[in-house]
Amino acid sequence: MPGKSTMEFADSGRRTIRMEAAAVAAMEQRVGADFNRACELLLQTRGRVIVTGMGKSGHIARKIAATLASTGTPAHFVHPGEASHGDMGMITPDDAVIALSNSGAVTEVVTLLPLLKRLGTPLVSMTGNPESILARASDVHLDTGVETEACPLDLAPTSSTTTALVMGDALAIALLEARGFTAEDFAFSHPGGTLGKKLLLKVEDVMRSGDAVPRVTPDTLLSRALLEISNKGLGMTTVVDDRGRLEGIFTDGDLRRALDHQVDIHRSTIGELMTTNAKTAHPDMLAAEALRIMEENEITSLVVVDAGGGIAGVLHLMHLLHAGIA
Repeated sequence: MPGKSTMEFADSGRRTIRMEAAAVAAMEQRVGADFNRACELLLQTRGRVIVTGMGKSGHIARKIAATLASTGTPAHFVHPGEASHGDMGMITPDDAVIALSNSGAVTEVVTLLPLLKRLGTPLVSMTGNPESILARASDVHLDTGVETEACPLDLAPTSSTTTALVMGDALAIALLEARGFTAEDFAFSHPGGTLGKKLLLKVEDVMRSGDAVPRVTPDTLLSRALLEISNKGLGMTTVVDDRGRLEGIFTDGDLRRALDHQVDIHRSTIGELMTTNAKTAHPDMLAAEALRIMEENEITSLVVVDAGGGIAGVLHLMHLLHAGIA
């Protein structure tokens, strides 16, 4: 079989991308009244949205179900072949079904139509043929048809699966917006991922508090303050007044600057050398927001203060690293 040059491979790839992009762009004009009805039907569903499809359409259906579920619309995938052998019990009258089939005539999906009608389960179909059996049996039909597949034989599902995927995303996002789904809601569905941690983890969840917080008073000698810094292992110490309120901080950077000026560590007090107006965080701040403050100010720690101005803890960059935020 004759080989292709690298340039020919690239030409083929670009042609496929152009064809699929054109198919998606053409679909935009079909998103109208039927799309609105589909969204209203899905939004009113008391149970779950069941997404089904066979072959390549089945793979797309699985992804649509996953996207719906993670954006506020409870959903799961049911294989149409398995539905005919027991899994039909997963579908109830309170559910709604989204069925995908480019031809609208795939046997495994069409076989389910009488059963869905008997249950009274609402049906939204996505097909490339508005006159197909599946389209005509649906409560709402969404046209995801394409003029031609990107496959040069016009056989392998390519452009048609892309348009179905995009239509599924369009439904999911429209429902997300209608439900007022928030970033915190999204994080609740993704608690194990980095995004979930960034959206859910707060400063109080990772900061050092209590006796682990280094503290000295302004009249503490530098030599004594260095012991506190060393013992607590955070590379800094807070400087507090007699009521425990923050007056300043003293860090490794402050120490380097003090030594550059040849200060006497046994005579100089920390009040003479500390940094005032230190950047702070509060306990219920998102850890990701605290990280942004550190990055913008090129610092590695933040003193955490409570509503009354007292020291609640200290947050160090290493705490964020261990928590998977940084």
